[in-house]
Amino acid sequence: MNVRTRTRTAAAGFATLALLGLAACSSDSGSDAGSGSEETMTEESPMASDEPSEDMSEDMSVDPAANLVGPGCEDYAEQVPDGAGSITGMSTDPVAVAASNNPMLTTLTKAVSGELNPDVNLVDTLNGDEFTVFAPVDDAFAEVDEKTLDTLSTDADLLTTVLTYHVVPGQVLPEDIAGEHETVQGDTLEVTGSGDDLKVNDANVVCGGVMTQNATVYLVDSVLMPPM
Repeated sequence: MNVRTRTRTAAAGFATLALLGLAACSSDSGSDAGSGSEETMTEESPMASDEPSEDMSEDMSVDPAANLVGPGCEDYAEQVPDGAGSITGMSTDPVAVAASNNPMLTTLTKAVSGELNPDVNLVDTLNGDEFTVFAPVDDAFAEVDEKTLDTLSTDADLLTTVLTYHVVPGQVLPEDIAGEHETVQGDTLEVTGSGDDLKVNDANVVCGGVMTQNATVYLVDSVLMPPM
């Protein structure tokens, strides 16, 4: 696998974008908290109901396995039938935490958390917004040659570029996933096929539609490489 070193501009731009996004969220949150407080806290204002709304009740009752696609979902469920790394368990945590609990995603977890390269830690970014994540399983990383892994462990810009190429803004369910998607890295990837025969570029979807608190995850059998 040929790898060329990318400039640090891509990583710096991505980090700046993430910081700006977080700052905007903080600003919006603050303005919302102060807006209209005097109007709503009047004697005429009704007491807030303790009963959950109908929409909230429906959301809480959704089956985490309802949207699963891929030939490996049954094997995944058998390998991790319960606990934090199971299909149900992952739905209760933000995506980076959920992935860290999945025994099929240990290498990816090291890559995004600073264990592979101490200068690359995307945990807060991944947990901080809604994403669609194409997550290479451990067997996929095992197919990457040792020289490339060594390069990724020392080249923070390149590792950031590769990892963010696996992430698409917004949550895309299997029924809508086919087509081209612009990644956080900036290039596009293409999903083809349908149902249990989905492909992402040249990678096969092992099990897709795995839900976390803030992301839809597609386990894939190859590491996706952006155009270099």
